[in-house]
Amino acid sequence: MTDLARDITSDPELDSDGYGLPPVTSSQVLVRRNRQTNYRRGLLVTDLAVLAAAVSIAQLWHFGTDSDVRANGPFDVSYTGLGAAVVALWWAVLELIRARDTRVIGDGTDEYRRVARATFATFGSIAIVSLMFKWDMSRGYLAIAFPLGLFGLIAGRKVWRVWVHRQRRQGHHLSSVLVVGGPRSASDMAAWFHRHPSAGLRVAGVWVPDAQAEDDESLDVLDQQIPVMGNDQNLFDALSIAEADTVIVTDTEHLGHRGLRDLTWQLEGVDVDLMVSPNVTDFSGSRIHVRAVAGMPLMHLEEPQYAEAGAWPKLVFDRVFALLAIVAFAPLLIIAASAVKLTSTGPLLYRQRRVGLHGEAFDMLKFRSMRVGADAELADLIEAQGTADIPLFKVKDDPRITKVGAVLRRYSIDELPQLFNVLRGDMSVVGPRPQVAAEVELYDDRAFRRLTVRPGMTGLWQVSGRSDLSWEDSIRLDTYYVENWSLTSDLAILWRTIRAVVVPDGAY
Repeated sequence: MTDLARDITSDPELDSDGYGLPPVTSSQVLVRRNRQTNYRRGLLVTDLAVLAAAVSIAQLWHFGTDSDVRANGPFDVSYTGLGAAVVALWWAVLELIRARDTRVIGDGTDEYRRVARATFATFGSIAIVSLMFKWDMSRGYLAIAFPLGLFGLIAGRKVWRVWVHRQRRQGHHLSSVLVVGGPRSASDMAAWFHRHPSAGLRVAGVWVPDAQAEDDESLDVLDQQIPVMGNDQNLFDALSIAEADTVIVTDTEHLGHRGLRDLTWQLEGVDVDLMVSPNVTDFSGSRIHVRAVAGMPLMHLEEPQYAEAGAWPKLVFDRVFALLAIVAFAPLLIIAASAVKLTSTGPLLYRQRRVGLHGEAFDMLKFRSMRVGADAELADLIEAQGTADIPLFKVKDDPRITKVGAVLRRYSIDELPQLFNVLRGDMSVVGPRPQVAAEVELYDDRAFRRLTVRPGMTGLWQVSGRSDLSWEDSIRLDTYYVENWSLTSDLAILWRTIRAVVVPDGAY
């Protein structure tokens, strides 16, 4: 047994095999277990209701009210019975593929991917059975049930996820974390979880197994006092003090040789989640791959996706989307243009010089939302606001904005002329927000990465807080976007943009 194992199991209560047992069962573990059970039950019921509704709508749509329509083939069964069998199979496959696993539900995209895999597996199985037994099922019926069920399952999970994220932001449904590692990495992790409450984790304690902690030592992170424990406490003492149901290892060198393996042994059967943080941030999951080299798991980090963000699929998507959007929003463009022209003097469009791809300047188009000569007043307003030395030149309660302009800006209608910038190739639909030259002059090396792709009408920072974000957060989000670009992320940002426009917090 290693030194760490002796430290961990230095508890008077040991079982016959020598594995450490917690002196008490953490109330936090019981709370988490009940919470996860209730969440899973909710998903079980929601999935069943969604699938039953999908096949019922498919049958009603395709066959009308005739409930005795039967499929041609060796099995004499009505489509009502067939629908019940499809629901049962589909529901079971979701469980087999572990689409309701507590480790994937509530966060990330893996939950949605598993739902899609289960759906394709279900209908693939139906197709194979139909072919093997020459069972002629209605393709129209399946063509309705298949996408309807998939959409319903994803929508149901989205509703549950929105609910649980709202609960977490209010301080409910949080898992308490015991960080095994150094205080500095624990402090960074605590701050990260505080900024992302929807993750459902909060650091409740720090255990440094190879160092002595001072009496009453604690970390002060955003007004939260987090106790720090050293090698005078064993693992289960630390778990009890922190009332933790989750262990996250941040610095494996604190555990010593084979310490992580011993840690997994000690937590076996205790119902405490164990995770290892590689201290890698601002990397999307698609760029991270774990591979075994000579029996040692190593993390492979792929190169940034700058080139892909400028490749032809994105260019084609931009042009097609912009053209279709101009046609779709033509009535709104005409109404907005008329309102601007009839309510204030000055040009219809506002052209502002912005910095784009590789630092090249271009004229960005917007509906004019301010009075004429507003640019000349900006410096005085920024000075009066006390933010002259801070990037992102925004003015709250800006007196230069016209009444019509306030409405246009609130719902981002003033940005619609930028669709013509997209058609011209100056901008993309999704990308880093184009900034003025004075802001670009304040860039550091990291911020200049924003200029490796075309700027966008919307982007990650716009859907994550817009003007309410700090300069540092805005740069971090934009650099994350350009380094981790994918067409899927563009579609997700567009969807979030619609939500941000409907609920326009942070727009001024």
